Amino acid sequence: MKSFILLGIGLGVAALMMTASAEPLKAGDTPPDFSLQGSDGKTHKLSDYKGKKAVVIAWFPKAFTGGCTAECKSMRDSSKDIRKFDVAYFTASVDDAETNKKFAESLGLDFPILSDPTKDTAKTLGVLNERGMASRWTYYIGKDGKILFIDQSVKTGQHGADIAAKLKELGIPEKK
Repeated sequence: MKSFILLGIGLGVAALMMTASAEPLKAGDTPPDFSLQGSDGKTHKLSDYKGKKAVVIAWFPKAFTGGCTAECKSMRDSSKDIRKFDVAYFTASVDDAETNKKFAESLGLDFPILSDPTKDTAKTLGVLNERGMASRWTYYIGKDGKILFIDQSVKTGQHGADIAAKLKELGIPEKK
């Protein structure tokens, strides 16, 4: 009996060590596909954009909070500059779809907020923090489906302009 308990503990420790040592996603990696409900009422799958256009996903911690409001407003105010590029762009959080819909409407956003209430996508991408919310990270994914850059130092009030500048720096083509 003791040997079974020790074996179980050993396997549990090994599983924890494997989880803890899993490499975080980085530039050049292919992120796992996801399917998330958007504040626009549509379901958005990452795979729907592969081979068609680049994707930007700006994760934020919580709807209706100061920093997240500033970030979304900045992206809204810079949408003309972002839309010059051949890109689909979103914000995302682990809030439920109804909360994100109300948040998007309150700000007059012209892009969808994706909802991940199960937190599965946030966990898989490595963006879920110890408080159970998404970290304020932005993923830039190329047309080929590979991560081009992960911005882990988002400045909320200027994030929209920063996204447009990063798209240019990454060589994302402008729309014709």
